[in-house]
Amino acid sequence: MKNIERAIEKEIELMPKVELHVHLEGAITPKTFFQLANKNQVKLPCENLGDWEKYFQFKDFQHFIDVYGLAVSTIKKAEDFSTLIEQFFQYQESNNIIYSEVFLSASFIIQNFRNQEILEAIEFGIKQGESKHKNRIKLIPDISRHLPETQEQVLEFAIEGYKRGVFFGLGLGGMEVNYPPKLFRETFKEAKRNGLKVVAHAGEAAGSESIWGAIEELAVERIGHGIRSLEDDRLIKYLRESQIPIEVSPTSNYRLGIVTKDENHPIREMIESGLLCTINTDDPEMFSTNLSKEYKMLSLQGFSLEKLYQLNKNAIESSFLEVDEKMKLHQVLDKYRNNKNSIKP
Repeated sequence: MKNIERAIEKEIELMPKVELHVHLEGAITPKTFFQLANKNQVKLPCENLGDWEKYFQFKDFQHFIDVYGLAVSTIKKAEDFSTLIEQFFQYQESNNIIYSEVFLSASFIIQNFRNQEILEAIEFGIKQGESKHKNRIKLIPDISRHLPETQEQVLEFAIEGYKRGVFFGLGLGGMEVNYPPKLFRETFKEAKRNGLKVVAHAGEAAGSESIWGAIEELAVERIGHGIRSLEDDRLIKYLRESQIPIEVSPTSNYRLGIVTKDENHPIREMIESGLLCTINTDDPEMFSTNLSKEYKMLSLQGFSLEKLYQLNKNAIESSFLEVDEKMKLHQVLDKYRNNKNSIKP
C-alpha cells in the first residue's frame, strides 16, 4: 500500500498541471522579498532570512494580511516586478505547472507606479520568463474590494495592459464583507466593453449572496473560491446549469478557517452537485502549499487519480485561452498519462 501511495504522489508531482487562481505576490518566496527589502532599504520585523521565513508562514488571518502588506511594501521599483515575474515562471515550472492565469495586486501598483513603467517591466519579465522556462502565464490585474476608490485607475491600467498584450482580464479580490459586488458594477461593465475577461473572488468569507452578486451585478465568467455556494440550493442549480467555473483553493480554505481542519473539503459535494470545479493554490508560499500538495490532499480524501486528472482538465477548459491553445494543453496532459505506466484508479 505504501508503494502505491508513493507512486500516486509521484504521478501527481510529475503531472503537467494548469492553475487559474494564484496571486503573483503570494507565490513569491520569502527569500526574494527579503532580498528586495535589503535592496530597497525596507525594514522588516526580522533581522535575518531565517527569522523572516518563520514570520512569513501563515498563523491567522490578521497575520496573513500583515505579512502580505509587508511583502508588497518591499517592491519599490518597476524593475522589481520583472524579478517577481521571472521567479514566478521558475516557481510554477518547478511544480510542473505548464500554464497559469495569475492575479496581480493592481490597487497597490497604481498607487505607487506609473502605468507605462510598470507595464514595460512586466513585459520584460514575461519575455525573460518565456525564454528561460517551459511554461506560460497570463496576468489578470485585480481590484482590492476594500479600496473601491482605486477601481477606475485599475480599470484604466488593465485596459492599457490589454491593448499591449500584457493583460487579458480584470479581477476583484480582497475583503468580501462590507464591499458587495454592486460597488464595482459599472467598472466591470466597462471592462467587458473593452474586451477584458472578468472574474471575482466570491463565496469565501461571505455567503452565497456574494456569489449571486458576482453573477448578477458583474456578469463574471469565473468565480474565485465559491465554496459557500453549497448554502443555497437555488444557486447550486444555477451553477450546475450554467457551468460557470469555480476556482477552488482547498488549503487556503483550511488555513483561513473557512473549512475546519477536521472535515473533508466540501469540493467533493460541489462536484457531486454538478459544479465545474478547478484546483488552485491561491497564495502558495504564504499557506505552505503547492499545486501538487493540493492534489495529494484530495487523493488522501478519497479522490481517484481519474478524478484528479479530470479536475486538471477542468482547469484547461475553464481557462481563457482560445480553443486551439486549450487543445494543445490537453494533448500535453494526455501524452503524459498515455506514455507512462499510470496507476489505475
